[in-house]
Amino acid sequence: MLPFFQSVFSEWDPPVSLTVSILLTAFVYLRGWRRLRSTSLNVIPAWRANSFLLGLLLIWVAVGSPLAAFDEEWLTVHMIQHLLLMTIAPPLILLGSPLMPFLHGLPLKFVRKVLGPIFRWRLAKRLWSTITQPTFCWLAAAAALVGWHIPAAFALGMRSEAWHVVEHACFLGTGLLFWYPVIQPWPSVPRWSRWSILLYLFLATLPCDLLSGFLVLCERVVYPVYFYTSPPHGWSVLEDQQCAGALMWTCVTIVYFVAGTIFMTQLLSAPGPREVAPSGISGSALPARDPLSLEIAK
Repeated sequence: MLPFFQSVFSEWDPPVSLTVSILLTAFVYLRGWRRLRSTSLNVIPAWRANSFLLGLLLIWVAVGSPLAAFDEEWLTVHMIQHLLLMTIAPPLILLGSPLMPFLHGLPLKFVRKVLGPIFRWRLAKRLWSTITQPTFCWLAAAAALVGWHIPAAFALGMRSEAWHVVEHACFLGTGLLFWYPVIQPWPSVPRWSRWSILLYLFLATLPCDLLSGFLVLCERVVYPVYFYTSPPHGWSVLEDQQCAGALMWTCVTIVYFVAGTIFMTQLLSAPGPREVAPSGISGSALPARDPLSLEIAK
């Protein structure tokens, strides 16, 4: 097994563009976060900034670290990537309430001249309102999960590096969309009743349960490509498939259960109707209008 690992690691090259992009994103976020703190606008505590940075780190681990070198050898590793990109990293990023730090971290002229017109553009507002509807978010995430696990689509992603990137982008993008109605980072507005988010999370487990249950219980190999790439690691290809399905089943159930528990705790401990805090797991006390928002609106 050691020669196998050595050969895989020898083929791994750190993705420079991805690494630089993630580092630049972290720099802009931290720059804006420090500016907020320096002006006494301490509305984003340190744990939120750490959550955002951890989310970025997990994205790099999924697609840029040596872990990515094994996704063509083990379906289980491929599944770990999908879980990091779709289930774990997105809520961590959204818990960081990234919009406000980014607006403060980017050059003010760029915010006013470029982002300002986009934010005021009616079509952009309508598009954003549509894609952040909980129904759309749920359907997009379910479609990405099921669609990319169809054998033909899965094989396409394995054969083509470009489609592999598209696959990962779909998981991350729909993951962010899915968690948006749950976390509701600033300046999101609740679209559904707060209790309905519990149903939203429960229904989200169904596509995952069906897919993972199929991978675990199926008595044949669903993705034949692993017949040609699977290394001599002591598992059969079918056992690798069952492990991947069980991992998805367990991880998604735990994450959604924890999210639902936190959400229910917030609902049960919420103050009276006149004092209700913002919904969502974040429960952030961010201002309705930020000073930089006023600058953008000029």
